[in-house]
Amino acid sequence: MTSALFSRTSRRGWLKQGAALSLAATSSLRVFAQPQTALVLGDQAGGLRSLFEASRALEGAPFAYRWANFQGAAPLFEAQRSAAVDTAMAGDLPVLAAAVGKTPLKIVATRVGKADSLGIVVQPDSPLRSVADLRGKTVIVSSARGSISQYQLYGALEEAGVKREEVTVKFVLPTDAAAAFASKQIDAWAIFDPYYTMALQQGGRILRDGRGINTALGFITATESSLADPAKRAAIVQFLDRLARAGDWALANPEAYAQAYSQLTRLPIESSRIITARASVAGRPVSEADIAALQTVADRSARDGILPVRVDVRAITDTGVWKRPA
Repeated sequence: MTSALFSRTSRRGWLKQGAALSLAATSSLRVFAQPQTALVLGDQAGGLRSLFEASRALEGAPFAYRWANFQGAAPLFEAQRSAAVDTAMAGDLPVLAAAVGKTPLKIVATRVGKADSLGIVVQPDSPLRSVADLRGKTVIVSSARGSISQYQLYGALEEAGVKREEVTVKFVLPTDAAAAFASKQIDAWAIFDPYYTMALQQGGRILRDGRGINTALGFITATESSLADPAKRAAIVQFLDRLARAGDWALANPEAYAQAYSQLTRLPIESSRIITARASVAGRPVSEADIAALQTVADRSARDGILPVRVDVRAITDTGVWKRPA
């Protein structure tokens, strides 16, 4: 790959794609004949909406809904904290960080993806060849403190024997970081899909991906006030049933899912195939194994100072909301 990949044209493309990811998944309220209630469904980079639109799993739902899209977990959970969304989806550590930030949420479902959907990316011509080479360098982490990318970076540093204080870490939202990466203003970038795949498609090189470090688990959370409302609670159960159905469809129809994702996000189909192939689509009720895995992340994050306090995962989980068989 040549530096032409990171030209002004490429940078404009990054910004255009980022804007599409931020805006494409916002829709008007879908109103049905006599809806029992209405839900605002929080999303990241169009991931959930594309899954539902491809599978049509929300067609005929007995509730009204609209999508609220965000480029990362931090702003999504800010919305959930202010009760602007009823549900949210995010990786393991962002859910814990939101709980530390007093977001009134409960984990109600688990999503299973692949750990190679995130990683640490460097420039194609970078002299950095291993995580150990990050000593004395600056690493941009997206999107904020408490992200899955921060957990990935710290795990990779520990694995390589690099002390965290030997690396300068800065937190930047994905679209801003993408522009900086495209113009070669940063040494290394710890990022997740779809931005991770976009960086690789632009010529970035993987320094370390998430396999062996991250759990590859995502979680659906619901606002406590929404769960306390009987009508909304019933609608959330319906949403989770349909989410599982949508995941089953995506696993059985990977090309159709990739095409729908590409159309919604305006990303190239080649990138969309990669992103959707490792996305967290399979949905299931929260299991004891899921709680244990997330508790390990919580304990390690408290130990490493990623989180200021230890989170009791069971206390922020409601396994009684959704009982669909795994």
